[in-house]
Amino acid sequence: MKLTEPELTDLKKAKDLLENPGLAAKITNYIGMPLEKGFELLPKNWNSKIVELTHKAITKSTDAALFTMKNKPGEKSSNIWHKATVAISGGAGGFFGFAGLAVELPVSTTIMMRSIADIARSENQNLDNAETKLACVEVLALGGKSESDDGTESGYYITRALLAQQLTMAAEHIAKNGLTKEGAPALVKFFTTVASRFGIQVTEKAAAQAVPVIGAATGAALNLLFIDHFQDMARGHFIVKRLEKKYSPEFIKKEYASL
Repeated sequence: MKLTEPELTDLKKAKDLLENPGLAAKITNYIGMPLEKGFELLPKNWNSKIVELTHKAITKSTDAALFTMKNKPGEKSSNIWHKATVAISGGAGGFFGFAGLAVELPVSTTIMMRSIADIARSENQNLDNAETKLACVEVLALGGKSESDDGTESGYYITRALLAQQLTMAAEHIAKNGLTKEGAPALVKFFTTVASRFGIQVTEKAAAQAVPVIGAATGAALNLLFIDHFQDMARGHFIVKRLEKKYSPEFIKKEYASL
């Protein structure tokens, strides 16, 4: 069993996207100052609210975007259109400063979720499949660090391992019952875990927006960085998923590690 040259090139591209510097580094480079200054300006109760805020954003975006996408595997993704619309929402949120984040986040997350599903579709993923839908949600957990991350394995595969069992159980629930949240602890647990990882990157974005010099124009630019990051995560993730479908997850993981 051997990857073709185009497939090997695709896998290298996926690894470059998935293992590159995270969102915090990109934001720091853009605003020209360490994010620590912004973290100091966040409300004291921010940590207690972040999971709730991100959980609501993910749930709303899943309802409004992911489960209404038409299933057209192989259709080219519209990355530029999604970037333009998320920039507009970021400009509005930036105009109102940090206080606008709670209103703006569900909107930008919905647009990003549609973009992620669009990319999944372009990589020949079946959006009618419950596991594919949840793999789109899984993208929001990629590219962020947690205390359990170390250097023994790629951050990408650490996150996938963390979510694997929850994703499978949540997919089984959706396949049998649809997207019903009542009496669906597996689905709630999956969304909560994703929200905790996504919340890391939302906090980084919020820290930048908390700096007084950040205005509407910079809010739009931050949202462009935000969606660009998750479009990269989605492209890498669904390249890997496409190759796993043709070969096997174990084989692709080994090939990924050898690059």
